[in-house]
Amino acid sequence: MFSFKSKQMAVLFFVAILMLAPYQSYEDTEVNAENDALGEEINEILADEKLDGALAGVSIRSAETGEVIYEHDADLRLKPASNMKLLTGAAALETLGPAYTFTTEVLAEGDIKGNKLHGDLYLKGKGDPTLMEKDFVTMAQSLKEAGIREVKGNLVADDTWYDDIRLSEDISWNDETNYTGAQISALTASPNEDYDAGTVIVAAYPSDTAGEPAEIEVTPENDYVEIVNEAKTVDSDQSKDISIERKHGTNQIVVEGAIPVDASRSRSWVAVSEPTGLALDLFSQSLKAEGIKVKGKEIVNGKTPKSAELIVSKESIPLEELFTPFMKISNNGHAEVLIKEMGKVVHDEGSWDKGMEVVEDFLNDSGVNADTMRLRDGSGMSHVNMVPANEISNLLYQVKEKEWFPTYLKSLPVAGNSERFIGGTLRYRMGDTAAEDNVRAKTGSLTGVTSLSGYVTSADGEELIFSVLLNNYLGSVQEIEDEIAVTLAEYELNKEE
Repeated sequence: MFSFKSKQMAVLFFVAILMLAPYQSYEDTEVNAENDALGEEINEILADEKLDGALAGVSIRSAETGEVIYEHDADLRLKPASNMKLLTGAAALETLGPAYTFTTEVLAEGDIKGNKLHGDLYLKGKGDPTLMEKDFVTMAQSLKEAGIREVKGNLVADDTWYDDIRLSEDISWNDETNYTGAQISALTASPNEDYDAGTVIVAAYPSDTAGEPAEIEVTPENDYVEIVNEAKTVDSDQSKDISIERKHGTNQIVVEGAIPVDASRSRSWVAVSEPTGLALDLFSQSLKAEGIKVKGKEIVNGKTPKSAELIVSKESIPLEELFTPFMKISNNGHAEVLIKEMGKVVHDEGSWDKGMEVVEDFLNDSGVNADTMRLRDGSGMSHVNMVPANEISNLLYQVKEKEWFPTYLKSLPVAGNSERFIGGTLRYRMGDTAAEDNVRAKTGSLTGVTSLSGYVTSADGEELIFSVLLNNYLGSVQEIEDEIAVTLAEYELNKEE
């Protein structure tokens, strides 16, 4: 039997082991023997004091063979942030295909006699995140060309292609009104060609005279949101301080603060509550503009009967085109739409649960171990997602042989390229280095999380795959990711042979 003293010594020994654990940060580092110098350089980068107390997962592979040439805590599950879109995007291209399009339909229930529909008119959404005001106008014009001038029944919005769960389960309260956390509906609308579905752009401009209210502009113009303008124009020597916020649970958007008389505009992309209603409002306005009268009510969240007749069908841009804003500028809404669309196509259920199941099945079928991950959404907004760096780099290797890989690669941001839809979220990073116009990688960012995973060509022409996941840091550590990517771009892998 242990004495009290021996038990006490055992406890002290255990505590000492725990205290020493943070200082063993490189015991989980493995380097291919041919690339010891590369390993030393990356280890030195990871020794930055900004990572004290943080977690770093790094995996580097040969793009030709898939062989891991450097790894540091690469099997540690870490939050991927928007690197999650690499998984979602690959699964979507495999499941739906680059040519896949979304459809929006206008259907009629009842008899059409002369120029009158004696029944209800249905606007049925099937997930298209690219619908804009002009598309509702086009659909209304098509109805007019079909001879319909009056609807005796109701105007009904149908978003039942997906379930009615608007937000993924881990969205935080402060993201709910922001475009990054916009609600997901099968029937929605976007304000411009970034296709931030379910949002409106609210812009505040100064008036010509100090003391007057600021001028407010909403895109697209609609009657669905209510603007409360409490912002004032102030003298030019005062500071600009404008707040644009939607009140939770409502569609009341409050604009307040001060904007100098000679200042530039302030604008925000604001997520609406229940975006189906926004789409219905825009379609209703378009019908009125074309002289089509609706005698009945406007009904949100109805369901199209099977007997309804298709009058107009609107097809979206193909998925390969949508991938530009989706991946280049990291559109969260697109990721969640793709999750629900995959669930609908494969399991006839447009839900997060069924969509994530498709992603996991794709990963496992592709030789990527989804069983070591925890996946909760398509965009990476969830702080509960957990993915090892080795599995991200493995995915990037496995997809190289896919027919759709050129679309996937083209969609990744290009380091240092100032063109918004080429450089994307990397357009201001790694300029004037060996990584410029070389590194193609997906970025990711949450509070305390940053990630960078993609492809780079070394100084001697070797294509490499890398994944860097950094968690639990204080301050900013993006430059550490960039330093690793630049090191790979400058390195000569074969110089030690």
